[in-house]
Amino acid sequence: MPTYRIDLAYDGSAFRGYAANPGVRTVQGELEEVLAAVLQQEVSTVVAGRTDAGVHARGQVVSFSVEVAIDPARVQRAVNKRLAPEVVVTAATEAADDFSARFAARSRTYRYFVDDAGVPDPARRWRAWHVPGPLDVDAMNQAAAHFIGEHDFASLCRAAEGKTTIRMVNTAAWWRENGAVVFEVNAAAFCHQMVRSLVALCVEVGRGRLGAEEVPAIIDARDRNAARGAAPPSGLALWSVEY
Repeated sequence: MPTYRIDLAYDGSAFRGYAANPGVRTVQGELEEVLAAVLQQEVSTVVAGRTDAGVHARGQVVSFSVEVAIDPARVQRAVNKRLAPEVVVTAATEAADDFSARFAARSRTYRYFVDDAGVPDPARRWRAWHVPGPLDVDAMNQAAAHFIGEHDFASLCRAAEGKTTIRMVNTAAWWRENGAVVFEVNAAAFCHQMVRSLVALCVEVGRGRLGAEEVPAIIDARDRNAARGAAPPSGLALWSVEY
C-alpha cells in the first residue's frame, strides 16, 4: 500500500496531547478526522513522538498508508485549510512502503524555553516557563553534561510498567537566545516526562538551590522522589526528528 509522510507543526496549548483519546481534543484526533474526510476513507496514523497536553511541535512527523495513491500536495492544502493555524502540515511526501514515522526515526530533538526575566512576558505565556531570575546558565550546562550518555533515568521520568527507563542521551545544552533561556536535548527516545524533569532539575541548579555536582547522585538513586518534579508543558516543543 502507498505510504505517505506528513511533517507537522502545532500549537499544543488547546490540545490534550497528540495521541487520540475519546472525548477530548487531541492533535491525532483532529488530524485523522480531517484526513478521513479529505480521502474518503479511515486513516490510521503513526507518529514519531507522542507529545503531552500543552506541548508544542515544530518538527513532528506522521506516516500513514492508504489503499490507493493520493496527491500529497492536495492533502497538505486540504488539511491546512481546515486545521491551520493551530496545526499546520509543513510538508507532505510519498515515502517508502515500509516507512514508519516512529520506528524509522534515529533520534528526536526537543527544546524547552524558560523566561527568566524579573516579570513574565505575556507574549511568552504559552511558549515558555517563567522563572524569575536571572538563571546561571553556566551552572545549568554543568548539570546537563551529566545527562549525556547511557543512564537509567528512573529518577527523571514517569516509568511505564514493564518498560525500561534506560536511555542514551546524545546531546544536552543550555544557551540564551532572543530573551529566553533555551535547553536542547537529543536522544533516540525519551521516557514519559523525561525532558520536563531534566529541565526542572537544571533550573534548580540555575537558581542556586542545588549544585551541579549533586546531579549524578540523583540519577543514580533511580528514585522519582530524589528529583525536582517536572517543568510545565507550555515551554516544551518537539523540535525535530532525525531519520
